[in-house]
Amino acid sequence: MKVIKRDGRAVSYDAQKIINAINKANKEVEAPERVTHDQVIEILAALGSKMKDSITVEDIQDFIEHKLMSFGKHELAKRYVIYRYQRALVRKANTTDDSILSLIKNQNSEVGDENSNKNATIASTQRDLIAGEVSKDLTMRVLLPERIIRAHESGMLHFHDADYFIQPIFNCCLINIGDMLENGTVMNGKMIETPKSFQVACTVMTQIIAAVASSQYGGQSVDIKHLGKYLRRSEEKYRKIYEDKFRDSLDKEIIEQLVSERLYDELKSGVQTIQYQINTLMTTNGQSPFVTLFLNLEPEAPYAKETAMIIEEILKQRLQGIKNEEGVYVTPAFPKLVYVLDECNNLSGGAYDDLTRLAVKCSAKRMYPDYISAKKMREHYQGNVFSPMGCRSFLPAWKNEAGDYQFEGRFNQGVVSLNLPQIGILSGRDEEKYFEILEERLALQFEALMCRHNALKGTLSDASPIHWQYGAIARLDKGEKIDKFLFGDYSTLSLGYIGLYEAAKLVTGESHTQGRGKAFADRLMKHLRATADRWKAETNIGFSLYGTPAESLCYRFAKIDRQLFGEIEDITDKGYYTNSYHVDVREPIDALSKFAFESQYQVISSGGSISYVEVPNMTKNLEALEEVVKFIYDNIQYAEFNTKSDFCHECSFDGEIEVNEDGEWECPHCHNTNRQKMSVIRRTCGYLGENFWNVGKTKEISSRVTHL
Repeated sequence: MKVIKRDGRAVSYDAQKIINAINKANKEVEAPERVTHDQVIEILAALGSKMKDSITVEDIQDFIEHKLMSFGKHELAKRYVIYRYQRALVRKANTTDDSILSLIKNQNSEVGDENSNKNATIASTQRDLIAGEVSKDLTMRVLLPERIIRAHESGMLHFHDADYFIQPIFNCCLINIGDMLENGTVMNGKMIETPKSFQVACTVMTQIIAAVASSQYGGQSVDIKHLGKYLRRSEEKYRKIYEDKFRDSLDKEIIEQLVSERLYDELKSGVQTIQYQINTLMTTNGQSPFVTLFLNLEPEAPYAKETAMIIEEILKQRLQGIKNEEGVYVTPAFPKLVYVLDECNNLSGGAYDDLTRLAVKCSAKRMYPDYISAKKMREHYQGNVFSPMGCRSFLPAWKNEAGDYQFEGRFNQGVVSLNLPQIGILSGRDEEKYFEILEERLALQFEALMCRHNALKGTLSDASPIHWQYGAIARLDKGEKIDKFLFGDYSTLSLGYIGLYEAAKLVTGESHTQGRGKAFADRLMKHLRATADRWKAETNIGFSLYGTPAESLCYRFAKIDRQLFGEIEDITDKGYYTNSYHVDVREPIDALSKFAFESQYQVISSGGSISYVEVPNMTKNLEALEEVVKFIYDNIQYAEFNTKSDFCHECSFDGEIEVNEDGEWECPHCHNTNRQKMSVIRRTCGYLGENFWNVGKTKEISSRVTHL
């Protein structure tokens, strides 16, 4: 027998603990109110007859209270309830000491590794993480209903970002950067007027990003097309300077050459400002800004030429990388790049195909950018193309009072994710039982999401002036409530989910790519989407289905279920669940088929989705990558490439390590040949770890070998 503790742990059933608890209550009442030893044994026997493989602590305590009442021992039952309440107070008295002390000692990997843009070893970040642990403690003890806490702790669902819930701040957003640059903004009580040049516009934009990131907990996205206007202003400024100075002494062609050279210098410096400031700035919550740059070229737009120049320079600088402390060029985690494929640049003879080839080369070496198909996105969002928010969630199409579609200046209120495999473990092969349990879990998810919504209601614009008063989201008056932005489709609440593959496997015995498994998965996904739509209709709140990219949650859910239910083949034994609707990494499927299959679920998960394939040795597979990019444009809305590159632990070089003339692996930077100080994969077969989707020129192969 296993007893499920309040934190989700499964421990062996110990009858002596029940005896001890009843005996303590017995001592506090008069003799007539006490239960006899035989009655205690009767309680244990009755409890044992009801127990199966597992039972929760709360169910045990409820059962004991009812049995005491059935014996007529009302005073004893009251004392037992008081004892139970006192024990609950002790549990809730302090839950942060261990986690905070382990953070300070750099021993709390669960908290320290949760965010890639937080370095948990430095004091300023630790201060934010400590505050987060206190906030999480108050959230779990005071702010959230007990059933939501129990659901979170037992892995039924995941209440994301509990460490920020105590404050009236939201998740991620699309910064209205165009409005802030054009109409000015205010930071730290100082007016920032519209920039007069590209360099200044880049500086102001990074300052805005840092200020916005300091007052919310998710990512931010900015559309770089708004910088095109300021690059032209710089060009016009330089042309006027040179014409005034050299009109009578230099040919017009030479003047234009001087203007072009000076403009490129400013372009290069401005993009460097964005890249280096984002990577060196530290926000007030102890992290680099979690920012995404949206690279969307619209040939008919007024500043299309300038936008193309900016995109090209961003890609060139990302391709080069940023030097680390050893002086080695490495791939920065931020800003994330999202590149839009459209008719003008989809590698089918468009005017800007060379820009896409540069993007592919950048992907091959640096993993970024991600790719959005404008063609598919227009099909899904009423003809619109727009950026995902920093957390890769998408907004629904929404029109403002002027009747125009608006995406910038909107945000996500928060996320709660469902553990789909756990329901399958409980239901077994009974599909109808699965949906019965699912409905119960969805009710909990709705309640948890409404906690997020209600926590934001009544918030005054003064809580974050950069968001609510000075343009990032709105321009409200001081003291004005933000409530009108919490309703309609202006902002979203996200229904996340993990493990569609495992759920299908548990209920049907087949993957969601096959026969009965696919039929079940389709029914499940449509049900989740219909639920989100129904909640939206009932509440006038923008609920959306979100194929969350929360990789760490895949491991958390699997870990909890393994503790609760033991090892289940192909489910809990592998240590992770598949992300949202993704194909399991061990299924034999080629890259293009994977994208084609997953695209059907991106349409359903309109609140956010991303698909990826792992490609070996990408720098030597450029032609194959270009073919995949063409496929992305025609077949899937949002996709990215993954790979595992070589790494030198001597100097932190993370490019390709090749075999030298002596047959040794040699780092091209520090010339280290010590095999123990390298992570090198076998290039002859493209081995990438556990497995991968290999994209070749003629065929796709799924391969497994051992490391050298």
